Amino acid sequence: MKISRLLSLPVLALSIATAVAQQITLPLWTRGAPEPATAKGPERDTTTPTDALIAGRKIIKLTDVSEPTLTVYKPAPTTGNGAAVLVFPGGGYKILAYDLEGTEVCTWLNSIHVTCVLVKYRVPYDGHYPERTEDLEDAQQAMRLTRKNASEWGIDPKRIGVLGFSAGAHLAAVLSIHSDLQPDAAVKDHGGIGDVISARPDFALIIYPGYLVHWPDKTAVAPEAVPTALTPQTFILQAEDDPVHEENALVYFQALKEAKVPAELHLFSQGGHGYGLRPTDLPITHWPSLAETWLKTIHVLN
Repeated sequence: MKISRLLSLPVLALSIATAVAQQITLPLWTRGAPEPATAKGPERDTTTPTDALIAGRKIIKLTDVSEPTLTVYKPAPTTGNGAAVLVFPGGGYKILAYDLEGTEVCTWLNSIHVTCVLVKYRVPYDGHYPERTEDLEDAQQAMRLTRKNASEWGIDPKRIGVLGFSAGAHLAAVLSIHSDLQPDAAVKDHGGIGDVISARPDFALIIYPGYLVHWPDKTAVAPEAVPTALTPQTFILQAEDDPVHEENALVYFQALKEAKVPAELHLFSQGGHGYGLRPTDLPITHWPSLAETWLKTIHVLN
């Protein structure tokens, strides 16, 4: 028994070291974010005891994020297939639903052998691209950092997609359309990677998006969300009873079709908004199986 215990310690240490090695966190900007911070204090979780539960559990609501990061969650050794997805949590550009639409998404992606790159972009701020550029700057920088480190992280630089929820879905779509936006001098001065490395995603998953329609008529796509022929193939999902309005999915899908971009749309009658990947008795909450099938269809998953 003594020998068995002695042998178990190195094994346990190796297991812990291996688990830690699968998670890497990097700052997006090596010399601080380009614009003045809009945070009113240190980064914090704004969850309160009276907040509504999602599938019986609370969620983490981060705000005052002035030092954006990316965290790489790698599948277990030898199981990764080279594909990677940058994940943008939602929160109306005010907070980030960091577990519901972030870390829990990484757990799912790792389970299907995909590397997850969780992007903690700057919040809060009023507006979004094109009125403000912080969101797109952070998204472009995250994609370029991922491609720059692709070999080290075991990633195929030609199979890197984006997945976003709500405002994060808007950001994923904006990056899909405006990946070629040229960084200005301030961005480069703060460690921004220039367009020598592409920021274009290879595919996109847009989950219960907001801000994609022109407000208030909701019949035309928002100016910043007009797809081009270079917009990557896209998966879209939303519920008809979403208070953020299902027109975001419908109008954006039609715009993709008109731009001749391959797209797949899933619209459910019930589901509301902000369910993440937490399963309930509503069919829409089992959307990851649909997404996995789509990823196989487009040859991201083997």
